[in-house]
Amino acid sequence: MLERKRSTWQYIILAIQHVFAMFGATVLVPALTGLDPAVALFTAGAGTLLFHICTKRKVPVFLGSSFAFIAAISHVVETQGIAYAGGGIIAAGALYLVLAGLVMLFGVDRIKGFFPPLITGTMIIVIGLTLSPGVIAGNIVNYGVGAMWQRWIVVLVVLATMIAVSIFVKGFFKLTPILIGIVAGCITSAFFGFMDFAAVAQAPIFALPDFTFPKFSLSAVSLIAPVAIVTFMEHIGDITTNSAVVGKDFLRDPGLHRTLIGDGLATMLAGSLGGPANTTYSENTGVLVVTKVYEPFILAIAAVFAIGLSFIGKLGAILQVIPPPVMGGVSILLFGMIASVGLRTLIDAKVDLTKSRNLIIVSIMLVMGLSGVEFAIVPGVVLSGMSLTALIGVILNKILPT
Repeated sequence: MLERKRSTWQYIILAIQHVFAMFGATVLVPALTGLDPAVALFTAGAGTLLFHICTKRKVPVFLGSSFAFIAAISHVVETQGIAYAGGGIIAAGALYLVLAGLVMLFGVDRIKGFFPPLITGTMIIVIGLTLSPGVIAGNIVNYGVGAMWQRWIVVLVVLATMIAVSIFVKGFFKLTPILIGIVAGCITSAFFGFMDFAAVAQAPIFALPDFTFPKFSLSAVSLIAPVAIVTFMEHIGDITTNSAVVGKDFLRDPGLHRTLIGDGLATMLAGSLGGPANTTYSENTGVLVVTKVYEPFILAIAAVFAIGLSFIGKLGAILQVIPPPVMGGVSILLFGMIASVGLRTLIDAKVDLTKSRNLIIVSIMLVMGLSGVEFAIVPGVVLSGMSLTALIGVILNKILPT
């Protein structure tokens, strides 16, 4: 039996924060690739529940739509259709299972040997800071409503509210700074005329997601599946980050092979229904950092909410009404805290940055990871950001003398 530490309404409120955190990115990927956002919500929720089963309900993770697959999925959808994209996504999930088998064969210690704190700490910093430019540009600078100063006031109200709640509020509500910050931001946005409820009025109360069953072609599989090799390194980085936040080594218990199996099966489920490939979400890890509430059960409740939202048009529309500057303010703190966890990892491991070798590795990883440089391995498979900095760090750590 699951030991309940909180009341039902407290679990619901904590889960809603995670729903807000994952919603924007999860529906953005299908919007960019031609897939159905409602299907993406359903498969994100169902995939998260499947992940939790595979990981013995030990890892507080939410799986959402993966950005790494956008280019490959978009091309297949445009040229062959959603069904064939689903086939390619299933193949990518199957490749995760193969990688999980390799981890079981060679052991997690050998895998972890490639990722000492020098590498993982820097990777975590890159995860947080890589997301930052998009937060400022997409949610604030390029938001086409209102004056720039009005948008920044909304951002500052959200940030100030979250900070005040985190520092000064006592009791349960100290754990809900994100939710309270969003409410404060929406009130401020309404004052500036940023809130448009037309989409809520037009949305149906109930609507079935447009599920699409897969078809397979060698060209679609060969284009989409290899992306999983890149996201494998991102997966290690995300689980390492989650471990650092919670203070447990999830690479050992329940094991990297289990998290890979969970991610792979969730991705295969998504492909079988016409949804985008899934991945562990840094946005929700950021919520863990802010709230310091690490119960996996809360993420499972959020997953159930995501499934419910996929069938209820008006609830999904209400979330979409939240203006981008509000989520921009939330994301500034979330992603900044993820980067801070990376710094803490370096400090806790007593990484000596006075040594030229360590300083060189960290410096090159940061610049290459944050510069936006991309390297195409094969058409449709690109190394950039997290995956690029991970590969560079692993290679430098092995070839430079200690």
